[in-house]
Amino acid sequence: MSWLKTFSLLIILTVLVVIAGGLAGGLPGLIMAGVFAILMNFFAFWFSDKMALRMAGAKEVTQQEQPRLHQQVAQVARLANLPMPRVFLIENDSPNAFATGRSPKKAVVAVTTGMQRLLNEEELKGVIAHEMAHVKNRDMLIMSIVAVLAGVIAFLAFMAQFALIFGGMGGRGRGGGGGYGAIIGIVGLLLLIFLMPMAASVVRFAISRTREYAADETGANILKNPLPLAAALEKLDSGVRRRPLKATSTNEAMAHMYIVNPLGARSQHPEEEGASRFVGLFSTHPPLEERVRRLRNMIMFS
Repeated sequence: MSWLKTFSLLIILTVLVVIAGGLAGGLPGLIMAGVFAILMNFFAFWFSDKMALRMAGAKEVTQQEQPRLHQQVAQVARLANLPMPRVFLIENDSPNAFATGRSPKKAVVAVTTGMQRLLNEEELKGVIAHEMAHVKNRDMLIMSIVAVLAGVIAFLAFMAQFALIFGGMGGRGRGGGGGYGAIIGIVGLLLLIFLMPMAASVVRFAISRTREYAADETGANILKNPLPLAAALEKLDSGVRRRPLKATSTNEAMAHMYIVNPLGARSQHPEEEGASRFVGLFSTHPPLEERVRRLRNMIMFS
């Protein structure tokens, strides 16, 4: 079910790219959007993992340096029937973790020193299982594609601002040379500038939340026990709110990669209505209470 929802959202995001390209410049705009997407996908496929690790300040650690962590990662990797990933450590008091890498053979698991201190051994395995689930489900590749498609729309919206200033892409009056054509062209550019990036963000974050739910379920199945991950999520949520990462453009760009929101954003409660639901559309992570509830329900229905 999660894969069906992810695939449907990817189709919607692709359609938004096509529409954005058409609004930006008709057929030439579509071609430009396609070429830009291919180039960005190539870059993301080969270099996104290195960029993420550098942005997080993660350093690779050997088995001699971190024997306990390596042992736990190796145990979970065997249970998941996956190759042993490279292990990285982030010197930061904020408790969190993420996985990256373009394929299971190139996977990386990174954890913070704050998380090591906060969680017990079983909870730490629960978090590692969640991250290995992202590897198993190839979520890094999916989210790289999603980020690229959303980035293409953002790029076209940026170019559309210049189009309005300098009279439209391809000249004034793209709609046919008359006054109505010029108005239609301007309206299209305004839609591209203001609505398309917002719509792309909503879809992108919806996919991110869907993949988090799927990783929770897969991680629990890897360990054959959802309770360690449920307990870890509650501790991490509380710990990150006490010691959040600084809200910088780098940390905001990477927020979706972490197991819990690293910026210390308050988890959305199911009973909250109105504005909270709207804000939830732009959340990279599902409500923590719902994640924990789903995990604990796995025990009831197993």
